Amino acid sequence: MPRNLGCQHLGREGVDIMIERIIIENYRKFRRLEIEPNSGMNILVGDNETGKSTVLEAINLALTGRINGRWAGDEKNPFWFHQPAVAEFFEKFGTKHQVGPPAIQIELYFTADTDDPDMHRLRGVINSRSEAGTKTDCPGVRLRIQPSDDFKSEFAEYMKDGPAGILPTEYYECLWTNFDGHSLSRRPKALGSAFIDSKTLRSSTGIDYHTRQILDAFLDDKERVKVAIEHRKSRHSLTLGVLADVSKKMGDDGVDLHDDALSLAMDQSSRAAWESDVVPQVSDIPFGMSGQGQQAAVKVALAMHRSSERARYVLIEEPETHQSHTSLKRLLVRIDALAGSEQQVFVSTHSSYVLNRLGLDSLLLLGSSGAVQLTDLTPDTVKYFQHLSGYDTLRLVLGRRLVLVEGPSDEMVFKRCFKDETGADTDDAGIDVVSMSGITFKRALELCALLDREVVALQDNDGSDVADIVGDPELAKHLSETRHMYVGDKSHGHTLEPQLIDANGVDRMREVLKLRTQDDPTTWMPNHKTEAALRILASDETIHFPDYIVQAVHILNE
Repeated sequence: MPRNLGCQHLGREGVDIMIERIIIENYRKFRRLEIEPNSGMNILVGDNETGKSTVLEAINLALTGRINGRWAGDEKNPFWFHQPAVAEFFEKFGTKHQVGPPAIQIELYFTADTDDPDMHRLRGVINSRSEAGTKTDCPGVRLRIQPSDDFKSEFAEYMKDGPAGILPTEYYECLWTNFDGHSLSRRPKALGSAFIDSKTLRSSTGIDYHTRQILDAFLDDKERVKVAIEHRKSRHSLTLGVLADVSKKMGDDGVDLHDDALSLAMDQSSRAAWESDVVPQVSDIPFGMSGQGQQAAVKVALAMHRSSERARYVLIEEPETHQSHTSLKRLLVRIDALAGSEQQVFVSTHSSYVLNRLGLDSLLLLGSSGAVQLTDLTPDTVKYFQHLSGYDTLRLVLGRRLVLVEGPSDEMVFKRCFKDETGADTDDAGIDVVSMSGITFKRALELCALLDREVVALQDNDGSDVADIVGDPELAKHLSETRHMYVGDKSHGHTLEPQLIDANGVDRMREVLKLRTQDDPTTWMPNHKTEAALRILASDETIHFPDYIVQAVHILNE
């Protein structure tokens, strides 16, 4: 089940008819995944191999019944299936614990309270929630890949031979139905969608299937017929014109070529349909020959600028691919501007910039335990990270055990202290030490609290009492048994460098830093913060660290 951390949704109006629930079973990465997406923008984030692409692919499969432009039933293969489920089936086959062969099922549940007649035709109760006892009457579609009854005996015979764990998908069937149980042969009008995959753009010849699909949707039936007729006439004109002259020349010499006359003509068969010849141009350059970043931007703009009937659901995979920072910024502004009340958008990304710019309140975090939705951030915090889009927020989102420090010098000193106290590097211990780089601890801790991260924060006192800093109500509410803040006592110095001198003495710090006799650590260290931290990190000398840093190490090592 998804974890929905709060119910507040910010920044955008909801889509009138939206996907309210997604259930994926036994498809690729997922044994079972259930998501209740946001009504407008959804940003899929996760570590590598957590299934971001799989979620987009599954949504597109259920919306269209197709993958890469082909009917899913013609493309199915054994590796679509969740491999642990496949392994379990073969392992238990023939035993008293035998389980049925795995089946893929993808369901999309749409807004029930709608008068849209096209959506109403998809309404029913034939879905997994109703089958599990939670009667759900709403519009929806289901794509299911299961063993076919027509091949039941062949499947049984296959299993007798002791197969090596490969499902015989030739004996499977693909069923695409609405929630009333009726089969779908083509995408219903109500399921208009666009899928933009920046990673698989064709950059030299032609355009990919998804781009073609987007462009074709701009033409109505009469316009398509008109283009087709004019295309056929132009081909015929070429046949009667310059090709006729060449044909005559061939005919004059044709006695030696063949008994019958040979001539040239433009192909008028279905293989020569206008769709294969007409390509878009960007600044008079064929689309397939423009830069990949520009191709991605054009695809996004085309998809999102279509009417909601033609692209109610927009799926964008890694918009940052092939984009410079400036181009990406323009692209995200366009996505944000075009994503309104008529479109539900799903974006997968590895980019903190994309996440920050489109809004942390739209986060859908994928992990081993399913999907976590982050919708309860305060509006101020969402805007805060949007304005500081360059901050590496994904380290906070994806990290499990975090140490938050004020800057790079604090980061290096903490790592040295951790190594001295535990004998291990922070990386080996699975601890990510994150420099705040100007981000306030309150904002970072609010995000970490909603994600239930284990966090230790280290902050200079800057002349304030520890109790006043840690006891600040706006900060304290984000602290817990797993989220701590440690601040050095102001009697030992207001910042890190005086704290280190207090713990070691001036002469000892001079030795650690390998300073000249005339160099005074009390003035040299504040003026060379990063260099001082680097020397401490690399030093072979024994170093004493301030109590608040040692305490932070011990709480992490418990």
